[in-house]
Amino acid sequence: MNAMTQVRPLLEMRGICKTFPGVKALDDVSFEIHPGEVHMLLGENGAGKSSLMKVLCGVYVADAGEFHHQGERVEVAGPADTMRLGIAVIFQEFSLVPYLDIAQNIFLGREPRGRVPGSVDHARMHAEARRLLDTLGMDLSTHTPVHRLGVAQQQMVEIAKALSQKARILVLDEPTAALSERETEKLFGVIARLKADGVSMIYISHRMAEVFALGDRITVMRDGRKVGSYLPGEATPDELVARMVGRKVDMGYTRTRGGPVGEVALEMRGVSADHGIEDVSLQVRAGEIVGLAGLVGSGRSEVARAVFGADPVRQGEIRIFGKPMRGGPDKARALGAALIPESRKTEGLALIRSVRDNLLLAGLRRAFPAHWYRSGKAAELSTREIGRLRIATPNGEQLAQFLSGGNQQKIVIGKWLVAESRLFIFDEPTRGIDVGAKAEIFALIDGLVKQGAAVLLISSELPEIINVCDRTYVMRGGRVAGEVAHEDMTEESILQLGMNDA
Repeated sequence: MNAMTQVRPLLEMRGICKTFPGVKALDDVSFEIHPGEVHMLLGENGAGKSSLMKVLCGVYVADAGEFHHQGERVEVAGPADTMRLGIAVIFQEFSLVPYLDIAQNIFLGREPRGRVPGSVDHARMHAEARRLLDTLGMDLSTHTPVHRLGVAQQQMVEIAKALSQKARILVLDEPTAALSERETEKLFGVIARLKADGVSMIYISHRMAEVFALGDRITVMRDGRKVGSYLPGEATPDELVARMVGRKVDMGYTRTRGGPVGEVALEMRGVSADHGIEDVSLQVRAGEIVGLAGLVGSGRSEVARAVFGADPVRQGEIRIFGKPMRGGPDKARALGAALIPESRKTEGLALIRSVRDNLLLAGLRRAFPAHWYRSGKAAELSTREIGRLRIATPNGEQLAQFLSGGNQQKIVIGKWLVAESRLFIFDEPTRGIDVGAKAEIFALIDGLVKQGAAVLLISSELPEIINVCDRTYVMRGGRVAGEVAHEDMTEESILQLGMNDA
């Protein structure tokens, strides 16, 4: 028995069960966290990890089970109980208020009181926010509205918000999914300091390097059940993956190249946009996967938004299958382009609509050219895509908000398949996706290319770029810093182009 198991757990969850309409999310799950422990929680999307954490923080109320804090049974019936127990959660999807500034978001609902009753001590609030941001190495004004921040910066604000609560149990749900390597290193330093101070952390991740670098203990979930807990030396990455998915998974995402390359699907000539890119030129042909790499903030997502008409272009030319792209997303869709955005919940899905509605949304005109909606055909099309993409849903009527992140991502891809798109722009398609779903998504991308589609793949995961792409453009400071052929692609060659001149 190791030393940690001899110490009384700080928190225990025993026999937790939770059911949603048509889905048993948690089935008799027991979980514990010890003082100063980093406990890694693994599992495919839909395995129940986030549901378990939402029960822990009071967002969901368990149908059955018990909570014990420092050996005593306690009730967790809402967020107030969570705060009383010293638990803070950073979910993968942000909980920030876009038009409040950074300091206001960090201390929302806990603002320091001013001298006048009912007033807020803004100077103190911003000073404390500044201290937290400095701890995280975030050089931004605390007066900056959150909606002006990128995804990585918003994630750091979420972390600062959690740290401000002086939590003794910190839950981190894929905290590095949107962070650069430098930001990730800073986060790891913060985790080390918190651990030294006795703070316990539950860390959800799909990155095996993080699991073994940070974890004191590893728990694996599958299909709503706990399937095992291990010390880092007791299991290899391949063994953990096998426990997660119940099958052998190819983690390399390699593909066979050399197929025929067809017409130019996308051409950008000297494109500058109102948001973040200058003089960008690139080309993507049918039958190839072209990567777009670079550090966070280099302008990768802005290229995708410009191509799809989401951001105004003030200079240069964009052509899709030889035709000029002038207009908004509807024009891009009509030309055969599809955007699978980084923020799937806010930009890719209608969460309160059904899986069927979401799958048909982009292809309504193509599916029903006579402008007459037929429910039978709608059901047939959606059922086809649900089966083809292996979307885990009881039926097409299930609301999209109740599906896991991986299955939601499949819906976003599926709606463009219904629309019969031929140019696919994938912006961080595997962000927050488990290894099993990653393999399925890359197999799907490879299948699209073999059928003659063109793919522009934006990813922060350099191994994905190297293993999947035929060639790669590298962004730096809003511009294309260079192009790398497949045979020359290494992490070093891409990073050298992507690093700032300093």
